Amino acid sequence: MDDLKNILECLLFVAEEPLTVERLRGILSISDSAVIRDTLQVLMEEHESRKGAFILHEVAGGYQFRTRPAYVPWIKRLLQTKPSRLSRAALETLAIVAYKQPVMRSDIEHLRGVDCGGVLRMLLEKKLIRVLGRKEIPGRPLIYGTTRHFLEVFDLKNLKDLPSIKEIETLEKNADGMDDTSDGDASAPEKDPNSETANNHQ
Repeated sequence: MDDLKNILECLLFVAEEPLTVERLRGILSISDSAVIRDTLQVLMEEHESRKGAFILHEVAGGYQFRTRPAYVPWIKRLLQTKPSRLSRAALETLAIVAYKQPVMRSDIEHLRGVDCGGVLRMLLEKKLIRVLGRKEIPGRPLIYGTTRHFLEVFDLKNLKDLPSIKEIETLEKNADGMDDTSDGDASAPEKDPNSETANNHQ
């Protein structure tokens, strides 16, 4: 298609979630994934070079238009919304699920030392984690894993982009003494989709 770049740009602009190359292949009836990937790369470079309000971002296994971080304060003024926050307990539980998945509730509670039923329900409601199935052991307990929405929220292409334990330890050392927030008030880096994506155009 001569206008493949424009078609891809339109599809990405109206999509409410990141579009994968496989999904785009199905929509466009193109068998060669490389053609789509190359065109997406051209789009990414064009939007980056012109330094406009939007960038084409690779996230959660797909591609999505997002507003440049520099313009988030103005978007917040327009929408007057506050980004969602997660408690420290929720962040700890989510981290265990992310790094240990597939993981059972009993394993999470063993690591945290407290009951995690309520926190798990909240994370399920926020679509940050999901039930992957049941473990084939007595009682067949549920096992949990993260979702594509988790990748979007934390700006990750895939789970391989999770920081290593060494990187986390370095961050904790740098932040040592700077955050004395209580368990119920810890802020989470949960994405406010209205302030970071270009999907509020509809």
